Amino acid sequence: MFENLIDRLESSFKLLKGEGRITEINVAETLKEIRKALLDADVSYKIAKNFCDDVKQKALGQDVLKAVRPGQMMTKIVHDELTLLMGSEASDISIKGNPGIVLVAGLQGSGKTTFSGKLALNCKSKRGLKTLLVACDVYRPAAIEQLKILGNQVGVDVYSEEGVKDPVKIAKNAISKAKLEGYSLVIIDTAGRLAIDEEMMQEIAAVKKAVNPTETLFVVDSMTGQDAVETAKTFNERLNFDGVVLTKLDGDTRGGAALSIKAVVNKPIKFVSSGEKMEALDVFHPKRIADRILGMGDVVSLVEKAQEQFNEEEARKLQKKLAKDQFTLSDFFSQIQQIKKMGNIKDLASMIPGMGKMLKDVEMDNSAFKSIEAIIQSMTQVERDNPAILNGSRRKRIADGSGTSIAEINRLIKQFDDTRKMMKNMSGGGAAKAARAMGSLRKR
Repeated sequence: MFENLIDRLESSFKLLKGEGRITEINVAETLKEIRKALLDADVSYKIAKNFCDDVKQKALGQDVLKAVRPGQMMTKIVHDELTLLMGSEASDISIKGNPGIVLVAGLQGSGKTTFSGKLALNCKSKRGLKTLLVACDVYRPAAIEQLKILGNQVGVDVYSEEGVKDPVKIAKNAISKAKLEGYSLVIIDTAGRLAIDEEMMQEIAAVKKAVNPTETLFVVDSMTGQDAVETAKTFNERLNFDGVVLTKLDGDTRGGAALSIKAVVNKPIKFVSSGEKMEALDVFHPKRIADRILGMGDVVSLVEKAQEQFNEEEARKLQKKLAKDQFTLSDFFSQIQQIKKMGNIKDLASMIPGMGKMLKDVEMDNSAFKSIEAIIQSMTQVERDNPAILNGSRRKRIADGSGTSIAEINRLIKQFDDTRKMMKNMSGGGAAKAARAMGSLRKR
């Protein structure tokens, strides 16, 4: 996420390295590079210029403490301005009502339908809301079927009317059903087009007028940069939406949309979405994104993701197993599944301060676990619980079944034994050692 922008901003701050104080000359040189970095990230010239003017005004005349270098001071000022540019605080959605109604709009291909499924899961699992998805995209081939598949995947009901081409009628009937059957939330997935046209705008406006949603969200593909910002502006003029959702942040995005939309439409970014996994939906926190852009990591989000996947009861059970030296390959396999649910491994690692830069050119994704998973899945339950019984013939059978080699199985068993011993003995800062040991398993 924002890799190029991170590198460019880091280079700009180096211009102040070794300087004794902030001056108009060295600030101008630094801001020139920052402006270039923002423009390269597809931020509009006007926003980039205004941003740099604000930074300059706050930087000049700053009394730099002896303990703070000019580069550090400039980083702090840029961080604060980035946070302000993106909205300062996280903004929640309004789901009050009987039922609450969320209207989802955007261009075709922006990820509206997938987002609708993710939001349904989020509201069901984290807020405990009985949720109904509504298929109002009556034009795109297989749109209704896609929403049904997603609804089934997240365990949420989907309302549709086969053959009906009137989205207003479908939406109103869905809300009547929701009231009758006690649904707390209705999420309406609307039709998109490849480009903005008057017919589309009239239709989405008619749906909004008919259902009077408690929240209208505009979904935008973050990879489209300034085009996304202009599309958001047009939609906002007609819909007056409540917030923005940025999708595909795991793609080759330069960051322009995230940095520009709030300034252009004066509406908050409420969610960011990356990947196809239904759990991959996060509340947008401007300060945390600014932290990541400036290479400071995002430990708070990392901890929150971990807490979502690991409950206290499971942690206690695991602790007891470790204390009794009963941690098995089955337990380890379960831990891998939990970690994978948290998201892309490289993205997770980049939330740790300094790790993003270290892993910049390292190829790392969740497929790195595949060989370990294949080996463990090729074992019997008895073998997983007691790897000591794995003699030569058993290891050959497992190697053949998993498509790996006996040497790979030998390494996994040895490293697993080492990891189990370390986890059993860990105390104080030993957790970090255990994490490094588990990381070594992935790198085999």
